[in-house]
Amino acid sequence: GHASAMGSLAAKKPSAAGAVVVRGDADAIDVLMVQHGHGNGWRLPVQSVGPDEFLASCAARAGRTDAHLGIRLGTPIVTGPRPDGARPVAWWRARPIPGGISSIGDGIDHLAWLPAEVAAGLVAGTEQEHVIRRGIALADTVPILIVRHGKAMTRSDWSSRDQARPLTARGRRQASALKPLLMAYGVARLASSTSTRCVKTLVPYATAEQLEVEGWAALSEEQAELNVKAVDKLMSRLIEQTLASGTPLAICGHRPVLPTMLTALGMPAMQLKPGASVVAHLDLSGQTLAFEHHPPRL
Repeated sequence: GHASAMGSLAAKKPSAAGAVVVRGDADAIDVLMVQHGHGNGWRLPVQSVGPDEFLASCAARAGRTDAHLGIRLGTPIVTGPRPDGARPVAWWRARPIPGGISSIGDGIDHLAWLPAEVAAGLVAGTEQEHVIRRGIALADTVPILIVRHGKAMTRSDWSSRDQARPLTARGRRQASALKPLLMAYGVARLASSTSTRCVKTLVPYATAEQLEVEGWAALSEEQAELNVKAVDKLMSRLIEQTLASGTPLAICGHRPVLPTMLTALGMPAMQLKPGASVVAHLDLSGQTLAFEHHPPRL
């Protein structure tokens, strides 16, 4: 079945996010640990979440802040409720961005890539020990993000072709806020319905990362209504290409078309708000091992 990260965040909202950053593979896996202060003080990279920040962006920021390292998030690490009733921390397995070099971050005294057993031993008996053990046991995956376009002008306020209906000011803010989220998963390919409101949702990230937004007419509301099979076919093709290349992909679409797009990834056909995203983590066989839902923060 699917490991869903959605149920895991219990009642209390996490107040921080962090990552088990791994390098190497099953036989010899190293984990990135940082130390601040003397004495034991070793821990995983973790940061408090900002007011409008996505938890996933916060976990990626932890890698940059504590170790000056760009990281790409993999699957979420599911943890139980904190025994002390404290607000939980959201954790992800992650890998360094290829070519990334770690160095001591702000307020950090030491940094080390340690064999997983050694790393777990440094935080023995704490939640972080469980997090490390769970994190190293997870498979490597490639993410595909399904994004619902940001808030658009209402149909009644727009007299021209619906395809050209633009984002509102709030929709533009939502599009801009997606930048750190897509960055957290290392998105390096962008696909979208050809409608303006979808393309423009991905443009801020595309501009920042110097990527093209590929427009697919098959994903537009007008075409999808006439030919739902073409949506299935395109999704299969995009999934296949993503598995072959290992390139994280984000696809922006419309409310009526999202169920077909989500089902293609083995996810429940859930309702997404404008500016919301769902992340499917696929293993090399194309199985969705875990998925996450990130509602808009704005």
